[in-house]
Amino acid sequence: MRDIRMDAANGLVSSSAAEPGRLKFKFTRNLKERVVEKLLLLAACTSVATTLGIVYVLFSESLVFFQQVPLVAFLTDTQWTPLFDDAHFGIMVLLSGTLVSSLVALLVAIPLGTIIALYLSEFAPFWVREIAKPLLELLAGVPTVIYGYFALLFVTPILQWFFPSLPGFSLLSAGLVMGIMIIPYVSSVSEDAMRAVPMAIREGSYAMGATRLQTALKVVTPSAASGIAAAYILGISRAVGETMVVAIAAGMQPNLTWNPAEPAATITAYIVQVALGDLPHGSIGYQTIFVAGLTLFVLTLLFNILGHWLRRRYRELY
Repeated sequence: MRDIRMDAANGLVSSSAAEPGRLKFKFTRNLKERVVEKLLLLAACTSVATTLGIVYVLFSESLVFFQQVPLVAFLTDTQWTPLFDDAHFGIMVLLSGTLVSSLVALLVAIPLGTIIALYLSEFAPFWVREIAKPLLELLAGVPTVIYGYFALLFVTPILQWFFPSLPGFSLLSAGLVMGIMIIPYVSSVSEDAMRAVPMAIREGSYAMGATRLQTALKVVTPSAASGIAAAYILGISRAVGETMVVAIAAGMQPNLTWNPAEPAATITAYIVQVALGDLPHGSIGYQTIFVAGLTLFVLTLLFNILGHWLRRRYRELY
């Protein structure tokens, strides 16, 4: 009995002696967690502050522009010649080139990207998926200037062989190469969304007698609709914001046209063209850079709002 009491007393002493060590470890761990939490909050606030700074610069500089150019003329004028003596500031000229080239790119990227995602997610063997997906994502790492020269020196001559009247610069050539360029974005995000669909849903479809194709098209695709919509919006934003491909292959001539077989300038190409010039700071020509950037910002924002609405709609349906 005495030995038991002595062992209990020794255990109590050792426990009390170890208590400060445990408290110190717990305090250190909590301190590290608080420091990491503050660092993450700082990173989040930095991104928000950067976005607000960009919006402030665009709006403040654009207000100076609209003090000299009426908003109605900016939206309705059919000419864009801000650097000429007879200056016109019709943003629709640049907007038409941006929309046409983006539409051509999306007509290439969305069908091919979705088909590739379906194949890799539902039909491809494991070894094919492990080889094909990195190769596809490798396309996203190619510099866009290389895509631009590829469009100008390779794709355009091929198109001219089929369409002899096609000029050396065209929105069609630039749009086709842009579509190839954004296929990895659409296919990779869509494939990830399809792979995230639980296997039990597929097995339920197979148990009802559906084939693999029917399951892929009528079960997996609707279940992954929100992720696929996000991939499409990412592709649209990438196409609208592309610079070097359209600057090299589409020409930089402001031309109000909805025909992809004609050359035209886009918003991003105009920004690059003017930003590399020698315009004095504060001039009306210099301010057009910011108002063009604001237009591109608003356009991208509208597409993202549309994508958010589509994701919510499909999430409610499925």
